[in-house]
Amino acid sequence: MNKPFIIFAIAMTFIACNSKDENPLLSTETTPYGVPAFDKIKVEHYAPAFEEALRLAKEEVNAIADNAEEPTFDNTIVALDRAGGLLDKVSSAFFNVLEADGNDEMNEVAEYVSPLLTEHSDQILLNEKLFNRIKAIYNKRETLNLSPEDMRLLTETYKSFVRNGANLDDASKKRLSEINKELAILSLRFAQNVQSETNNYELFITDENELSGLPEDVKQAAKELAVDAGRPESWKFYPTRTSFIPVLQYADNRELRRELLLAYTTRGNHDNEFDNKEIIKQTMHLRVEKAHLFGFSNPADYILDDCMAHNSATVDAFLQSVWQPSLAKAKVEAAELQAMLQKDIPGATLEPWDWWYYAEKLRKSKYDLDEEQIKPYFELSNVRRGAFGVAHKLYGLNFEQINDMPVYNKDVEVFRATDANGNLVGILYTDYFPRAGKRPGAWMNNICSQYVDAKGVDHRPVIINVGNFTKPTANKPSLLSMDDVETLFHEFGHALHGLLSESNYKTLSGTNVPRDFVELPSQFMENYCYEPEVLQTYAFHYQTGEIIPDELIKKINNASKFNQGFVETELLSASILDMDYHKITTTDDFDVNEFEEKSMQKMQMIPQIIVRYRSTFFNHIFMTGYEAGYYSYTWSAVLDSDAFYAFKETGDIFNAKVAAKFKNLLKQGGTKDPQELYMEFRGKQADPKYLLQKKGLVD
Repeated sequence: MNKPFIIFAIAMTFIACNSKDENPLLSTETTPYGVPAFDKIKVEHYAPAFEEALRLAKEEVNAIADNAEEPTFDNTIVALDRAGGLLDKVSSAFFNVLEADGNDEMNEVAEYVSPLLTEHSDQILLNEKLFNRIKAIYNKRETLNLSPEDMRLLTETYKSFVRNGANLDDASKKRLSEINKELAILSLRFAQNVQSETNNYELFITDENELSGLPEDVKQAAKELAVDAGRPESWKFYPTRTSFIPVLQYADNRELRRELLLAYTTRGNHDNEFDNKEIIKQTMHLRVEKAHLFGFSNPADYILDDCMAHNSATVDAFLQSVWQPSLAKAKVEAAELQAMLQKDIPGATLEPWDWWYYAEKLRKSKYDLDEEQIKPYFELSNVRRGAFGVAHKLYGLNFEQINDMPVYNKDVEVFRATDANGNLVGILYTDYFPRAGKRPGAWMNNICSQYVDAKGVDHRPVIINVGNFTKPTANKPSLLSMDDVETLFHEFGHALHGLLSESNYKTLSGTNVPRDFVELPSQFMENYCYEPEVLQTYAFHYQTGEIIPDELIKKINNASKFNQGFVETELLSASILDMDYHKITTTDDFDVNEFEEKSMQKMQMIPQIIVRYRSTFFNHIFMTGYEAGYYSYTWSAVLDSDAFYAFKETGDIFNAKVAAKFKNLLKQGGTKDPQELYMEFRGKQADPKYLLQKKGLVD
């Protein structure tokens, strides 16, 4: 997902002492493009840097609130947007490393700073003097002759304060602050439990016969993991998608498939020290109470009030419109796979650990398409080069690797993005390989946001793309699956949203848009990865250098609608589960597993498919800020399918006029209402039929 990534705050005690001169996070020494001095930062630097940054940020905010002058747009709204620069710098450095290359010491720092950050945020949003200044400006906004972007900043600032409690009475403000702190701690613990369960599970296979069907590169990767673990006689597997998806696709050993899938889908649900069920209950109780404080009956309606969808009823109707055709298609697919299973194991019933295996066989049978035939053409650096090439054709961007930039891990690579005139657009970090300290999944984040300072200097953004793709082995480079290719293009789409930003204000730049709009740029890029003319620019065989044959391209596109009932049912069931949680209206106790099961029964989920994220490892909604928002991926899919059709209907997927209009949408970030932005681009509302047709869910 990117999913777009939202910084979470966490907590545990850490003590460290460093002088400002010794601390690279506080040093006035400049670094290229203003990036953090990752090569010099040590764990012990973070806590004192946070303390100093928080002190300065509080001084800046208090100076705005205590200003004796009449409140104006510049001395209050703009000043607030520009406040906390050092805190932004320290936070972005720390949380990016914590998620991508963390360890126990980093977790301790995080536990220490979490309540400090939450308290600081509440002190700003609940500062009565500050809000009175904002409200005074907001109330006379129509007389101020503000530009549209300035008006948007004023409106969004006012709404943010109101949505975060500025209009509550003192008792409610105090309780809200307590709730926010508790939620921050629970969010951390949820994520740590998922990570611990993922890292602590290890499956060692000692008999190679049990690995029948697995491709040699998958076995080689498992062998190298076992060697690293001190078990050279074995093959090691663990419950991450990089490790277990190839097993689900190719392993003849049905019990091995079952073992790894259940290890993945039961994380956080083992009644042990890493169990997340109680955390989920506490989280939902607090979210319900918070919604009630603001006069909403449930968390979903409170959260969605600031999104394109606006309320849970709209989201429910939208999800059902896509769910029904997806489920119907999945049932047809299940029957076909059941028939294949019967031939192998008479009397057996299709189970979730059988789906991927027989779907892979069916794809090969129907379309003569074996993913192992394709992977040699998807060498990681070539795929990334292909994504860069799409950005060049659409937006005139060029990417050049920089080898002397500070990085936090040797696997990180850095690129300078420039426009057709050679002007700097931004800096892109890529970090693509799994490691023990990296959370699962893929994401984009800002290291430095784009904005224009008081002197009129345009500070260009620094963006990072993170993934968990297969590492190179001794014999092969990193070769991507088709799903990996889509993920790389997806996260690069988020990166482009950040890189192309042309806002005056941090608050409105880049991906600072409603959650049900933020996935449009990322999912739009996915449309390009398997277009024939794009494949021919990056899909070269890693051994021979041969360009991907037209025959393979044809097979890929012929199979593009294959298994889409499964894909959409797995995704949408998670979206519906998310909404069911956030439509809870009481703080009564409930059983997490029973709640999830009732949700599946209500949506009539078929037993052959497991929801993409079961409750106890659903990081998106209990950790990263997509609560009541997982539907955004499908909502944005409607937008991206409609947007791509704007190109397709011209007969040119790189049509210059359409590309210029879409680039204009990207560069404006959150400076306009997203519906207004989309209407400016397309001239009409997005039509869901293009998504349903693309997925083969309707004729």
